[in-house]
Amino acid sequence: MKVFVIGAHGQIGKLLVAQLLARGDEVVAGIRDSKQSAFFEDQGAETQLYDLNEQPEELAKSLTNVDAVVFSAGSGGKTGDDQTLLIDLDGAVKSMEATEKAGIKRFVLVSAMNAEDRTRWTAIKPYYVAKHYADLYLKDETSLDYTIVKPGALTNDAGKGGVVIDQQTGKIAREDVAEVLISVLHNPNTIKKEFAVSTGETPINEAVSQL
Repeated sequence: MKVFVIGAHGQIGKLLVAQLLARGDEVVAGIRDSKQSAFFEDQGAETQLYDLNEQPEELAKSLTNVDAVVFSAGSGGKTGDDQTLLIDLDGAVKSMEATEKAGIKRFVLVSAMNAEDRTRWTAIKPYYVAKHYADLYLKDETSLDYTIVKPGALTNDAGKGGVVIDQQTGKIAREDVAEVLISVLHNPNTIKKEFAVSTGETPINEAVSQL
């Protein structure tokens, strides 16, 4: 499988690229700065400039000869609310539109636990607003074979290799999120599904294959 990773230079993105390559998949790392190319090319990945400020028609030109797209980009905690909406929401939607224009069906979106439930948005509300409406657009306004992965609070701990699905509280290592994304890509049963995920006891592939 050849996977285009949007947000490849982010924390989850870097882990996802490395894990995909390690299992023998091909990867195109979507990056916003050409200075980031060497980091991925040294690992054996292709790179492609992918600017989320561009229009979908331009973005679609980057999405050639791949089997699936993963959107793991984010504006980060140090930017303002405007960038959260422009990247986490509009950037995600434009990437969905670009994926359709490029004739690719498979699209995996990294969202957030409880994005669907406004009553649980106790902090960083613009982030949840972005995730909420990006999720809805993907489900209701596209014909993509989507999966929406909603991790709990993210940590930089070493991955545990085990998860629990659809628990509405909990944390999860970014390393495990990357492994969940890979399992999703290789399990067609996850198409047209969304789920929350946090650290648990069930091996990741077993948990994902039971969705």
